[in-house]
Amino acid sequence: MTWLSDHWLDLLGWGGSALLVYSLLQARVLRFRTLNLIGCGVLLAFNALIGVWPMVGMNAVLGAINVWFIVRLLRERHDDTAFEVVEVGPGDEFLRYVLRTHAEDIKRFQPDFDPAAGSGEHAFVVLKGDETVGVVLLRADGDIARIQLDYVTPKYRDLSPGEFVFRRSRVLRDLGFRHVTTPPNMVGAYYPHVGFRSNGREFVLDL
Repeated sequence: MTWLSDHWLDLLGWGGSALLVYSLLQARVLRFRTLNLIGCGVLLAFNALIGVWPMVGMNAVLGAINVWFIVRLLRERHDDTAFEVVEVGPGDEFLRYVLRTHAEDIKRFQPDFDPAAGSGEHAFVVLKGDETVGVVLLRADGDIARIQLDYVTPKYRDLSPGEFVFRRSRVLRDLGFRHVTTPPNMVGAYYPHVGFRSNGREFVLDL
């Protein structure tokens, strides 16, 4: 206890520095900004306590920048203009490139997905500007769109592009679909958060 009381200030400084470095290792943009903000806050307190005012100022500015980006990212979660859904052909070369590039990551979240089985009857690439956010592959079953793949790239995984595709974009309704069903074995499924209901085997959304 004595050692801790003698060195708590050092631990605060090292902890803030470690958190700042750890934030730089994050692929997810929202997680990066959040951890970076916390690290800046810790280092701001540390430098204020030891009286290093230039570092206090720098961390205050960095913290404000992080807050600005976090607010913007959270606002875009529900912004109809944040993402664009582009339908592509199931055999589209760019689609095949995205699936090939992210094959290992896709397996982590949808272990049953088999790219060799084809890309479904409808394929959509979700974009933010000119960045690829994700891919949705569907198979038509009457007026039911059965999801074969719903993949979001790591950078945008903390946001909600799926909400835009399934709840806000009219792309599926314009194709005549009235219901959407999900793959049964998807890892970390987010569907209850965007209006899907569980029927015990899968998640279902009524459009």
